[in-house]
Amino acid sequence: MTGALRLDDAAATTKPAHPAPVVAPDEAEGRRPHALLTGIGALVALAVVLFAVACWHLTQGTSGAVFADPDVLWGSRVPRLAAGIAVGVALGVAGILLQSLARNALASPDTLGVTAGSYLAVTALAAFGIAVPVWASGAVAFAGGLVAAGIVLGLAGGAGSSTTRLILAGTALALAFQACTSTLLILFDEETKGLLAWGSGSLSQLGLTAFLQAAPVVVVVTGAALLLARRLDILALGDDTASSLGVPIRSTRAVGILLAVTLTAVSVTLAGPMGFVGLCAPVLARLLSRVVPSLNRHLLLIPAAGLLGAIVVILSDALLRAIIGAEAAILIPTGVATTLLGAIVLVLMARRLRDAGPTREPPRVRFGVRSRLRFRIALAVVVLGVVGVLLLGLLAGHTWLLTGDIALWLQGEAPPVIAFALDERAPRIVAALVAGGALALSGTIIQGVSRNPLADPSILGVTGGAGLGAVLVITSAVSSTAGMIAGAVAGALLAFALVYLLSWRGGLNADRFLLIGIGVSYFSVSLTTFFLLRSNPWDTPKIYTWLSGTTYGRVWDQVLPLALVLVIALPFVVMSRRELDVLALDEDTPRLVGIRLEPVRLTLLVVAAVLAALSVTAIGVIGFVGLVAPHAARALVGATHARVIPVAVLLGGLLVGVADTIGRTVIAPAQLPAGLVVALIGAPYFVWLLWRSRDA
Repeated sequence: MTGALRLDDAAATTKPAHPAPVVAPDEAEGRRPHALLTGIGALVALAVVLFAVACWHLTQGTSGAVFADPDVLWGSRVPRLAAGIAVGVALGVAGILLQSLARNALASPDTLGVTAGSYLAVTALAAFGIAVPVWASGAVAFAGGLVAAGIVLGLAGGAGSSTTRLILAGTALALAFQACTSTLLILFDEETKGLLAWGSGSLSQLGLTAFLQAAPVVVVVTGAALLLARRLDILALGDDTASSLGVPIRSTRAVGILLAVTLTAVSVTLAGPMGFVGLCAPVLARLLSRVVPSLNRHLLLIPAAGLLGAIVVILSDALLRAIIGAEAAILIPTGVATTLLGAIVLVLMARRLRDAGPTREPPRVRFGVRSRLRFRIALAVVVLGVVGVLLLGLLAGHTWLLTGDIALWLQGEAPPVIAFALDERAPRIVAALVAGGALALSGTIIQGVSRNPLADPSILGVTGGAGLGAVLVITSAVSSTAGMIAGAVAGALLAFALVYLLSWRGGLNADRFLLIGIGVSYFSVSLTTFFLLRSNPWDTPKIYTWLSGTTYGRVWDQVLPLALVLVIALPFVVMSRRELDVLALDEDTPRLVGIRLEPVRLTLLVVAAVLAALSVTAIGVIGFVGLVAPHAARALVGATHARVIPVAVLLGGLLVGVADTIGRTVIAPAQLPAGLVVALIGAPYFVWLLWRSRDA
């Protein structure tokens, strides 16, 4: 975005991520000799709280006589507690390092994609049957996390980039990595059995062996982070000031990122991806520094974040067991609870985002003016592409058919085998085309209204809310197609309403809207995981595949409602093309030309939410379509919505139709969910998009 954005108390761009001293740290310490003792006292108090929470944690479990039974105590409870403390300390320190290096209060291993990269690397080891010791798994996880951090920071413009851009880059890359991980989980289900629950962050341990191997690494790396404390204090003053004071900025950031990624890799290896601990712990530490100002110094802030991280992890684990019962909690990973907490923190932090002036401009990828002839040619080519994909979708499959077979089927004279195949394929390919078009139209609306070409329905929490609503119906005793449609629409609209209301502060700031949408998306996905893991285990693979986006088993009853709404919504959005063009400029121009900004924006966003919700009922949860299709349309025909809307809708259908055909044929007779194929196709395009817009 631009440097005009900042967070209250924590600048999102060029400002320090925490209150910075106006004098050199050593001089400040000399003026206030008691400050260090006060900070140490705060650390001791945190350690006491951690000890109390740990004692309570030991009492939570299925056995009531834990202290009288050494086997239960040392075989189960203590290893679980030890793993929770190690993971919490590691993620807390990693989070504070990333926030300080990026000078961004929302940076963390999750929002920078580090956790997703590490998890993908570990899953790949299991999928390909590579058995390695724990330290080697940690090295692989480190490599995956380092690659993710490098990509995100590079695409976002490096440290000091705007909050919205950094979080969008990290979230989108995490979605791509999660799609790759899900692909491996589906293709190698036997080899990766058990990784689904572990992939949400599980403290279940078979003993103390893994902890004893991980703990020394956490201690050593945390000690190395403390050696960077003075550099981090000075770096918080800004790059220019730090450079003039002799701090080697590049090497400091490189070493700090390596330390943060190492800690994240150790955490993932020990307990899987424990969501958002690396965001919550630093935020809590900085809030505590308001009461104890000496904690602003990294020499104290780093261990405070580590202790708070440990408290967050084991308290979440203990509360989960206390609330839903020890027996039920066995199926629910601790990471689900920490992600729910982290999503709430992300939303609260995003609500503090405010616009520092009217000159703020969103990131853009600028294209030249496209001629009318080019628009007509592009439209004709895309139409032919959609027709070709429709034909290919009917012909392709485990058994390839001929065009004559389609003609016989349309006349009702096809042999039973061919009729059966086409009866199964026709709703699938039509569902893919229609849902892809609906997602593309939804994304076009959202990008125009939010004035951000990097937004889409999945990032705003709409598809996540729809998925949650549909899963609640599917896992209930009254599951039905109509109920699933109603649940998905209700979930999407509730998620949208929540994002809209939380984003409203005397107006709708586009960047706050996106960040809160991301937080709600994480929250809804975590709740979906919670209900998924508590459902019938025999239904879990089917639901998980559906959540990955699939047309398998589609019937006309699931496709027709979406097709009807798309037929109604498309002319309405086309008639609103002028409003979308003006809304995409800034906040002031719509009012100057007589557009009622908030009613128009709200109406268009409701249409986008309904389209995204119904697409979930048709083909499950699919991301990237609403992001890629509108942007590709603008690249082809220019930014005028009169041209973008029809081309984007056709490109969305084309993208999902191609993905569905690939998923049905590339590993036939097995099938790959269309949503995963879309993510694998869309992720490289999104990387290119971020790269193109990095200097805008």
